[in-house]
Amino acid sequence: MKRILFLTLLTMSIPAAYAQNAMTPELLWKLGRVTGLGISKDGKNVVYKVSTPSVEDNKSTSKYFTVPVTGGNAVEVSDYKSLLNDKNVSVDGKYLVYSEEVKLENVLGKDFYPELKKSEVQIYNGLDYRHWDTWNEGKFNHVFYKENKEGAKGTDIMKGETFDSPQKPFGDDADYIWSADGKSILYVCKKKAGTAYAISTNTDIYEYLLESGRTINRTESNLGYDVAPQLSPSGDLSWLQMKRDGYEADKNDIIVSFKGSNINLTAGWDGTVDRFKWAPDGKKVYFIAAVDGTKQLFEVNFPGLTKIAVTVKQVTKGEFDVVDLVGFSANSIVVARNDMNHAPDLYNYDLKKNTWKQLTNANESIYKTLALSKTERRYVTTTDGKKMLVWVILPPNFDPAKKYPTLLYCQGGPQSPLTQMYSFRWNFQLMAAQGYIVVAPNRRGMPGHGVEWNASISKDWGGQVMRDYLSAIDDVSKEAYVDKSRLGCVGPSFGGYSVFYLAGIHNNRFKSFISHDGVFNLKSMYGTTEEIFFNNWDHGGAYWEKDNADAQKAYNEFNPINNIDKWNTPILIIQGGKDFRVPIGQGQEAFQAAQLRGIKSRLLYFPEENHWVLKPQNAIVWQREFFKWLQETL
Repeated sequence: MKRILFLTLLTMSIPAAYAQNAMTPELLWKLGRVTGLGISKDGKNVVYKVSTPSVEDNKSTSKYFTVPVTGGNAVEVSDYKSLLNDKNVSVDGKYLVYSEEVKLENVLGKDFYPELKKSEVQIYNGLDYRHWDTWNEGKFNHVFYKENKEGAKGTDIMKGETFDSPQKPFGDDADYIWSADGKSILYVCKKKAGTAYAISTNTDIYEYLLESGRTINRTESNLGYDVAPQLSPSGDLSWLQMKRDGYEADKNDIIVSFKGSNINLTAGWDGTVDRFKWAPDGKKVYFIAAVDGTKQLFEVNFPGLTKIAVTVKQVTKGEFDVVDLVGFSANSIVVARNDMNHAPDLYNYDLKKNTWKQLTNANESIYKTLALSKTERRYVTTTDGKKMLVWVILPPNFDPAKKYPTLLYCQGGPQSPLTQMYSFRWNFQLMAAQGYIVVAPNRRGMPGHGVEWNASISKDWGGQVMRDYLSAIDDVSKEAYVDKSRLGCVGPSFGGYSVFYLAGIHNNRFKSFISHDGVFNLKSMYGTTEEIFFNNWDHGGAYWEKDNADAQKAYNEFNPINNIDKWNTPILIIQGGKDFRVPIGQGQEAFQAAQLRGIKSRLLYFPEENHWVLKPQNAIVWQREFFKWLQETL
């Protein structure tokens, strides 16, 4: 009887113990990554992809599935493309639009001297010689079209132009679409070269007329970004637009070209649009935007040229992020959604009943084994009297009677939202699972708190934003469960800059720092980065402009290198070798300074990674070294 009772109790205890595992780097890199591809032609199914990384093989593999839009069992499919409408085929089915890379300029040594085929030299006469993680080899993305049949020959609609469409580095076939009648192709392009390209964000939407071969600039009057072309159900061109040239984080608005007028649907709304999709009846546009530390679904009506007021309405609410719009079915919209404890999955949101139905659960077998972290909202008063949202992520099975080491997380961007994100590198769930409290402030510069809050970081990198960081960590540190003797500060990109800057002004608050691809020396950054417009806007100009007060303040007062004499805290510096946005010298300069000053420091160098760490084995090393450093120093 005792044996039976023991076995019964043991069996009952297994699920409880099984559900108390902590997230680890290895588990994180087993999670399937779900991408919605669209609604099937018959409107009954969602077609989606699950990519699963393999650490052993150091790559990811993908499988394709369908699931009813109302929910149910998923079915794996092989020929997923046949289930979806192909946007690249003209409405009459006659033509196919596509893109290819075209060699147009001599850059390599062998281009100039064919007999010297083993030469490795690259020869440039202007800027834009490299971008993001790729050197310019004289090749350009061009849009082509051809008859939609085997063996048809393509026509280059950008013939001879040394410009890119799709845009580099992140453009894809969303950069070009057919017109409603199939007689023209609309495409995104920044038709600038050299220095003009490097200092401008002025992309436009061009229309190529098949019959005449003529090209029209549809957005010539706007000087900032014009991207994401999309047709309304009635065939009207719409797109996303930023107004100011050189400002990559300007307010993003939805524009509709309707009967000779360009209508800005979101002009009167105090926010910035992420992505959008037309409702099937053409009466509304649905879009994603950051709001108060989350990303939510919004709608805006389309009044045409009537006197009906344009009204923006927030559709969803909750402690999650809506991160993609997949498509519509009946009275619902299918979206991708995640939160700080769950990677993206697909959901059906009923627009009439305001109810959710989860359609995919790619990682259920892993999630059900985990004790989850808890996220809390906290509103902190900043030094200038504003209310700032601060996310506080607590370890699984948090005990307020204990004391925990605590990390201040500094977000990159600098103007990117800090929401209920799920990163496969800066993963709050993973950090909390290792026993750390994470403090993640929505400091100055982040979307979701109004356009003014978003814009105020430009030309003030070392100003109010740094006071916001310190206000956040000081406020949370008042809690008895925070071990104030074990505070760390970590972050990537602008967050890495923040780490370097705070290392010189933190007045011994922090015991450890970690900076990933952070800006250390604003002057050398200006001389080696590729998108010059970013530095011109955010710092006010070039460092040699002695009469430019904004620039002089940025490159002197706000330059982390000028406070290196105050560094006194261990620091881990992480750098990608193919990061041309924040080039390798930034990490090298910081590491060398720390070493020569006798500060405990370590350089984690990834020669083949760019601004991110994308290869599975490199990512595991990143995570292990990240937590190893914290164990050593906190």
